[in-house]
Amino acid sequence: MAPAARRNRIAIATAVLAIALVIGVVISAAIGQFPVAVTEVLGSLLNRVGLHTSWAPVEELKDQALWQIRFPRIAMAVLVGAALAIAGCVMQAIFGNPLAEPGVVGVSSGAALGAAFAIALGVTFAGAAGVAVFAFAGGVAATLLVYVTARANGRTEVVTLLLTGIAINAFAGAGLALMIFMADTASREQIIFWQLGSLNGSRWSEVAVVALLGTAAAVVAFASARRYDLLALGERTAAHLGVRVERLRVVSIVVVAVLTGAAVAYVGIIAFVGLVVPHALRMIMGPGHRALLPASALGGAVLLVFADVIARTAVTGAELPIGLITSLIGGPFFFYLLRRTRTSQGGWA
Repeated sequence: MAPAARRNRIAIATAVLAIALVIGVVISAAIGQFPVAVTEVLGSLLNRVGLHTSWAPVEELKDQALWQIRFPRIAMAVLVGAALAIAGCVMQAIFGNPLAEPGVVGVSSGAALGAAFAIALGVTFAGAAGVAVFAFAGGVAATLLVYVTARANGRTEVVTLLLTGIAINAFAGAGLALMIFMADTASREQIIFWQLGSLNGSRWSEVAVVALLGTAAAVVAFASARRYDLLALGERTAAHLGVRVERLRVVSIVVVAVLTGAAVAYVGIIAFVGLVVPHALRMIMGPGHRALLPASALGGAVLLVFADVIARTAVTGAELPIGLITSLIGGPFFFYLLRRTRTSQGGWA
């Protein structure tokens, strides 16, 4: 594809994602058990930034519902979706594998085990944030354990990293089963619900924590975009071109741990966002990470915002776990990737 045509395709794809995100945010704010008109949503937003219009909600209750319940939830969906998609894009870059995603190195399972531990044992550290603290710590600890195990002779062996991640996931699964066995009925239900993921009850204080950690890690990922492009040429070639491959891989694993740990700490496990979004956009936009990383952030936000709308409205009077929605989308897509990879390679090596 010619460079000009590729730039046009990237620009169009980015614009479509941005427009879709705006539409998704407005729809998500308007739809719910307490319906709010689209003009009222826009008016409330404009009033908060000092642009007073006649569109603002007439009833104070609507304004409170928007700013205390729906907008924090939407902001959390945007941040978590973007963080998971960026983490997936980074994973695929450092492993050179379109099937890589954050769960591969045990971040998600480690976070789930940390959260289950806090719930089952009634940990009250840091008040209501205790579960989130343990979830984040569990995710980071699992990642560091995988990395330390896979590092040998001054370098990280990718195959060993992946195999260790599988082992950590298996161990965390056993630990989760033990926590569920030890927990009482209420805690057991909370653990299972946390594993399925939910944006319900998101608060501005939680949004601020995820935004702070996610933004810091995303900045590091964006700054590494050019080196990811060089790494795609092969480790030796990248090293000859000045890339410190081992350092890049270490930093990237830490970035993935922070992004994923922050994302799942408050909302639970949300599967397949890190797999589906960056790979789908790579097929549309090409492999250049300077465009792919920010587009993945937009795509992840769009996916999770619309998934949350479906989760809240698909069943009358009830809310589906958002992890269920993303798995229903990601499962078939993962199967498609497996078939496509096998066909293109003429069978498995």
